[in-house]
Amino acid sequence: MKRSILSVAKVIRSKNSGPYELTLDIIFKDRKGYDLFRRSNAVTKATIARLYRCRPADVLKIVYFEPAKALKVTLKRPIPSGHPGETDIYGAQQHAPLLSLMF
Repeated sequence: MKRSILSVAKVIRSKNSGPYELTLDIIFKDRKGYDLFRRSNAVTKATIARLYRCRPADVLKIVYFEPAKALKVTLKRPIPSGHPGETDIYGAQQHAPLLSLMF
């Protein structure tokens, strides 16, 4: 049976990583949830590209950070921060697609 990311995550957020990149963070409640999620291989470039409707090449990094029990994903922003047509200058409202992750 699949689980929702919400069952194991303490924090799911997004933020700027400079004007051309966006960072997505998932911080897990405990080591057990972190390890279970990591072993599931639920987050790949293809998964993030599907969720964010971008090319897999635009998913620049996927990093599991053991000491914090966290996952960090860096994406190329479709429109640079602050440019005309860009809707979230701080990148703080871009985490919503991650809420649907199942593993």
